[in-house]
Amino acid sequence: MYRIPRRSGAIIAALFLTLFCDGASAQPAAAVGQAYPLKPIRLIVPFPAGASSDIVGRMLGQKLFEQMGEQVVPDNRPGAGGNVGIGVAAKAPPDGYTLLISTPGIAISPSLYSNLAYDPVRDLTPVARLASIHNVLVVHPSVPTKTLRQFISLARAHPGKLNFGSGGVGTTNHLANELLKRLEKIDMVHIAYKGVTQAMVAMTGGEVDEVIMPVPSALSQIRAGKVRALAVLSDERVPVLPDVPTSKEAGVDNFTMPLWYGMFAPAGTPRDIVSRLSVEIVKALGTPDLRERLQATGADPWPGTAEQMAELLRTEIARYAAIIRSAGLPRE
Repeated sequence: MYRIPRRSGAIIAALFLTLFCDGASAQPAAAVGQAYPLKPIRLIVPFPAGASSDIVGRMLGQKLFEQMGEQVVPDNRPGAGGNVGIGVAAKAPPDGYTLLISTPGIAISPSLYSNLAYDPVRDLTPVARLASIHNVLVVHPSVPTKTLRQFISLARAHPGKLNFGSGGVGTTNHLANELLKRLEKIDMVHIAYKGVTQAMVAMTGGEVDEVIMPVPSALSQIRAGKVRALAVLSDERVPVLPDVPTSKEAGVDNFTMPLWYGMFAPAGTPRDIVSRLSVEIVKALGTPDLRERLQATGADPWPGTAEQMAELLRTEIARYAAIIRSAGLPRE
């Protein structure tokens, strides 16, 4: 049998110790990040199939599959305004193979519910900012106002006489009106429906004076003249509604309320995997074909890093908490 010379054996042993002891803390994590992903990734969507977040998630997932070589499989977990799915994601193994796409509901729920199954800051790790959809304030044609300032003046002159519809308590279209009430010190009556589409139907039927809703959902009714658009709740005008001013142009500062989408992972997911996902998502959202497909649905790509998503979540939690306190909404 061939025997390794004693001196050579000592050298090999030293090399072994150097490679596997001195570098032990750094090598495994790097190797995991370089190999990832090795199997399909589950994308939890906390709303039903066909919802806007589901559509955005599926489009992005297909592009990530093209870039990373593993499928991103949607797992729809609707219920409790998105809280069921978010809770499932928060309890999933932090191995990079479970992701969550979320809307502002993740920032709203902590101020509305006292017994949430998750803490968005403690139990989830921001991965990337994805996209946004702008809201527009529309009124029934019978409302005698052509501008947002006129509408505010009418509400101020007749407290409690005007009403607004929403897709339910705590939705962005509800809280946007609560923000307007706080900013302008006006009093309007809230009528909650099972969804913002039902609120729009109620308004076109003359039951509701005003609704704030996503531009894509309101566009056909605006173009048909069945409702009148007074302002888009964004910093810039929306290309499909070029004649409708922004809220600031219409005379109300700090009155913006986008419906945004963000990607999260369970807390404890390795940093190198989060970084890899963040880079891949930002890259995907920069491709012309995905941008065009998202814009065709009314969503504007809004790519951002994990740090930018974390900052958005932090500021939105604080902002919505202030709106909810001002509105006096009880915690369930």
